[in-house]
Amino acid sequence: MGAVGSVDVELELIGWLRARLDPGVVVRDELDNNLLNELPTVQVEVAGGDDDGFRLDRPFVDVNIYAATRADAIALAATVHGLILTQLRGSTTATAVFARTATLSRPAVRPYENTALRRVGATYEIYCHPVS
Repeated sequence: MGAVGSVDVELELIGWLRARLDPGVVVRDELDNNLLNELPTVQVEVAGGDDDGFRLDRPFVDVNIYAATRADAIALAATVHGLILTQLRGSTTATAVFARTATLSRPAVRPYENTALRRVGATYEIYCHPVS
């Protein structure tokens, strides 16, 4: 759990990415059994991090891309990477302010048990706090 009054960074980042990616791209936090019918999919999950116990959150966020081909997954991961590092930094939503963004693990092919699709993932550190 984040700091008192913390930002739900998963929810915020999902909405933020949905507004910037092609309408055919599914952006969500959890995967389900329909994944093969919802490609490409961007999965956003908090994977640790820290906070100051007051306002500032510094979550680590895993972003996994699932696509039908390796090339499609790599291309979409590159797009998301660019958005997070250049447009998320310094932006504001109705409930969150995003400050520094950094790559902890750059986009790379990650294994996935379903051989009918490909997975590329990256991990980011995102500094954020509530608007008020």
